[in-house]
Amino acid sequence: MIILAATPIGNLGDASRRLVDALEAATVIAAEDTRTAQRLLAALGVANRPRLIALHDHNEKQKAAELVELARDEDLLVLSDAGMPTVSDPGYALVAAAAEAGVPVTALPGPSAVVTALAVSGLPTDRFAFEGFAPRKPGERRAALQALAREPRTMVFFEAPSRVAATLSEMAEVFGADRRAAVSRELTKLHEETVRGPLAELAAWADAGVRGEVVIVVAGARAEEVAFPDAVTQVLELVRAGTRLKDAAEEVSAHTGHSRRELYQAALAVKR
Repeated sequence: MIILAATPIGNLGDASRRLVDALEAATVIAAEDTRTAQRLLAALGVANRPRLIALHDHNEKQKAAELVELARDEDLLVLSDAGMPTVSDPGYALVAAAAEAGVPVTALPGPSAVVTALAVSGLPTDRFAFEGFAPRKPGERRAALQALAREPRTMVFFEAPSRVAATLSEMAEVFGADRRAAVSRELTKLHEETVRGPLAELAAWADAGVRGEVVIVVAGARAEEVAFPDAVTQVLELVRAGTRLKDAAEEVSAHTGHSRRELYQAALAVKR
């Protein structure tokens, strides 16, 4: 089978017993960076020296079929540099190919920068959307953020330290200067820091420079910021995903403040 193994995002003490056992037993490991995998083995005191295969963004599509066939005969342990493989890291193409080929896939749960930053943000955690890295080019970044301006769920972004100030400034312009947010850097490490406040204040704070691995968490749009047609669209999207119309209208109503009955009637009219 294929085993996706979450690795520490900073503090080695977060390595689970299951991860260490899996590393000790592994005969072959597909790693985002084989050098990082070797350092992890040494840091955790694992004497095992399995075969290491590079699996990264540039070769995953070409390697997936080969690795799936390998996993038919022996367990394949998959590691990214930090956190859970497939989450803004290599692994998705491999898992998709394995699912298509009927090869079992399991995971060893563990550290995740996404949920860690969300948990300490002080923002709503009942519903959230992970958006990965914002586009690098300013025009593409603004377009992506504009598409999220009325997203009612809390949003989680990864960002490179060199682009944090620009991204926060753009968010303040698109989402609103007063939209609440939190910036976490170096999570679980010695210099861990989380700064919370309105986007405009965070953008000003970041102008001085930000170091380390960064996660940005932004509050979703308030109910009055979600236009009724957008709320109806959310209802229809839930229905297309398999939710009953009545339940979809109730869910969207709870997060946008729009009338459940009006949402139901409007969505029903579109469906007809």
